[in-house]
Amino acid sequence: MTSHIKTLVQQLDGKADESYDARAELIWIGADAIPAVINGLPSLGGFGQLTAIEVFEEVGDPRCGPALIGLLDSDNPTVREWAAMALASLEIDGAIEPLRRAYRACLERATPPDWTESVGIRWALTELDARAPVVPPLTAHLRATTAANAPGWPSAHFAEIINDLADHAQVILYSQFWRVDSDRTYGVSGPGLDWDLDWTAPWEHLIEESRTWSLLEASEAPTGSNIFVAPTWIDRTDLYPER
Repeated sequence: MTSHIKTLVQQLDGKADESYDARAELIWIGADAIPAVINGLPSLGGFGQLTAIEVFEEVGDPRCGPALIGLLDSDNPTVREWAAMALASLEIDGAIEPLRRAYRACLERATPPDWTESVGIRWALTELDARAPVVPPLTAHLRATTAANAPGWPSAHFAEIINDLADHAQVILYSQFWRVDSDRTYGVSGPGLDWDLDWTAPWEHLIEESRTWSLLEASEAPTGSNIFVAPTWIDRTDLYPER
């Protein structure tokens, strides 16, 4: 069995069908496969390591924690992102400080805070109660009035939310729109405005730039009683974290 598991681990780097089949079998084997997956990680390429992370998450064995922490130093940004999110979803002990270091490394590489790696690491820190997003009272109240399963805020209140966040010194990065029908959620195309912020600018400038662009987006956003908006925003401490 051991040699077979080792073969499966190497197949994680194979063609799509081969990798998918190996992933499925490793998940089926479960905890007995985890040591071999951990040992095989260094020999895998980026695709294989991403698939191995999926195995770790599906099996849910905390022994993969040190290996996931090690992947935070990968040269592949997607591997770093997935490893960070897996650490949070598996609630790995001792993950908070490595995640903080990984986030500071993102900033040192000048990775924009709206790129998926930055977003993923912030999400992980939030899930582990190591980061508390600023949610102003009005924004919190407007969300509380929606259905419990709604993925965000009613789009009719989008402009109010934008101004409330900006008035509390928050910078909106982007927003996603969703439609809820019969307890099912569907993505909805937004205005699709293409805007980028100059992250070297003063924080106050970033606030007002994001407010201006977001309000323009709100003026063109889809509306309806079943349409919701989920903005993503950051606080100054996310761009300038304490060491």
